[in-house]
Amino acid sequence: MNLPEFLVLAAALFSVGLYGVLSQQSIVMIMMGLELMINAVLVAAAAFWYFAWPTADAQVLVVVAVTAMAVEMAAGFAVATVVFRARDIDTVDDATDLKG
Repeated sequence: MNLPEFLVLAAALFSVGLYGVLSQQSIVMIMMGLELMINAVLVAAAAFWYFAWPTADAQVLVVVAVTAMAVEMAAGFAVATVVFRARDIDTVDDATDLKG
């Protein structure tokens, strides 16, 4: 595969994630859309780094970013679970009273 094919893949992932974020009301589905969008950015960055500077430094940075993203999503799902258990809220519209 060459760089344009990776960028098309990243654009498709980002588009699906954006549609998921904008069309869903469930907190979990919105977080899954955000996950897809972040993965698309990582695919594009990794492909660009691979074709521009094929060194191991870029690969290590992508692995660190994926690890940080996994930790962030785990914390987000934990917060969504706590909100659901405490208030029985599973949609964004019902959670508007949670903002400051």
